[in-house]
Amino acid sequence: MVFIYSYYGFYWYKDYNQNLFIGYTTLRSLSLNLNTIGKAKYIVIADAIRQAIKQGQVAPAEALPSARKLAEQLKTNRHTIMAAFAELVAEGWVEAKERSGYRVASDLPIQASQSIDKVETSQKQFQWQFVRKGIIQKPIKATDFKYNFAGGQPDLRIFPFDEFRGHFSQACQKPRFDDLSYGDSKGLPELIDQVSTYLRRVRSITNKEIMICNGSQEALYMVSQLLLLPDDKVAVEELGYPPAWAAFRSAGAELVGIKQDDKGILPDHLEQQLKTNTIKLLYLTPLHQYPTTVTLDAARRMKIYQLAAKYKVAIIEDDYDHEFHYKCQPIAPMAADDPVGLVIYISTFSKLMFGGARVGYVAANNELINGLAGYKTLMNHKNNVLIQQTVARWMKEGGFECHLRRMTRIYQKRRDITVEILIHYQKLGLPIQFKSPDGGMALWLDMGKSIFGLKEKLFAKQVYLQTQFEFNLDNGNDAQVAHSSSSRFIRIGFAAMEENELKQGLSIIMSTLYEDNV
Repeated sequence: MVFIYSYYGFYWYKDYNQNLFIGYTTLRSLSLNLNTIGKAKYIVIADAIRQAIKQGQVAPAEALPSARKLAEQLKTNRHTIMAAFAELVAEGWVEAKERSGYRVASDLPIQASQSIDKVETSQKQFQWQFVRKGIIQKPIKATDFKYNFAGGQPDLRIFPFDEFRGHFSQACQKPRFDDLSYGDSKGLPELIDQVSTYLRRVRSITNKEIMICNGSQEALYMVSQLLLLPDDKVAVEELGYPPAWAAFRSAGAELVGIKQDDKGILPDHLEQQLKTNTIKLLYLTPLHQYPTTVTLDAARRMKIYQLAAKYKVAIIEDDYDHEFHYKCQPIAPMAADDPVGLVIYISTFSKLMFGGARVGYVAANNELINGLAGYKTLMNHKNNVLIQQTVARWMKEGGFECHLRRMTRIYQKRRDITVEILIHYQKLGLPIQFKSPDGGMALWLDMGKSIFGLKEKLFAKQVYLQTQFEFNLDNGNDAQVAHSSSSRFIRIGFAAMEENELKQGLSIIMSTLYEDNV
């Protein structure tokens, strides 16, 4: 450390790394790096002087070093120092006196700043009072684990990034400035056209308007805010998708659980609830029920639709991974046969692409789409235009469906491998039970014994999975917590791992739960 300047008790010095120290002989010093990345030197110097004034290290009306002398000592340009002083003069921290140079202002922008700074940190922290709860961000990320069995996680190692980058580059090289403005909150017209064509050809949805959104979660949130009042009731599957429940609860809604069996939601129990409760919305995942992967058959769908029409209940159909169905052509969505117009169809490209792309869509009647577009304007106005243009080009030129066909083959093979591995463990005498899913990216596995504490044990072995308890409605109450010890099911996501990874990961799971039996 080298002392370089002293002036009226106010001192400046720097070390060999060009760190600037400003202080007062009777007070503590303050240090800032002159080479701070992204900041001009004059801003760094101005920040340091301002901080010294705020902390009382330099008194009001006290003289400051001249720009020339300070520039010499700091080995910087005099104009840099002048610019720093000019910044402080403009802000009211410093005064320029003719023939007497620069002084600290007599009347500071923040009076009593010294006393404010001396308040204990614990006393000056502002206390936030939240009136609504969001989804608590978990410190554990599934992608950090070597064996990631999270359901719905695509294998990003296979995504055609080079091809996608080419479409993105074209969008950047030939931007349409009209699209880059705020524009229509419903989404980019060319992407809407591509999605509409795709839904009509592949999913038989012809009577709906389309809106592009930042993933299905944004769609669920907007629908909740637009249609629900506090204390409104939403019917949901008893085993289901917690982020959707969080969206409904954010609007103050009360959730009503509908029972399920091995074929999906029970229409008779739904009817009982409709008779005794005024239900506003019904949330379903009928193609690959989340988390059990069961496909709701046509007869139950028809019965549920008739009940919804009778009791004037809108249906939210969350078709989160329609693309991946292996046994045969999947059953058409409920939205494809919706004469009353009560189905709100939500889907996403996250499972085919990657979650960070944030490309989802809503298909509903024109009145609701217009309402959602108006509400979206209050939130973020529109999605990333360049990503929308890129996806639209990718779909138009055939790359989207080419990638879809390839991934369907790969994921079907991985499902079959997972089934073979599990059959092997059954032959070893393990009491596991499962049904090979017709589609999707995960398998619902009955372990035949309590899995209490299994997830935590597997974390230590670099294995991530989800358990039955996480999908139970109201799993935070005492009864559910007590019941968690009898939970037997886990959700095995197979899409993101290759054969060797699946074998090794499942081996760790089985040996951890059954110990000496494997």
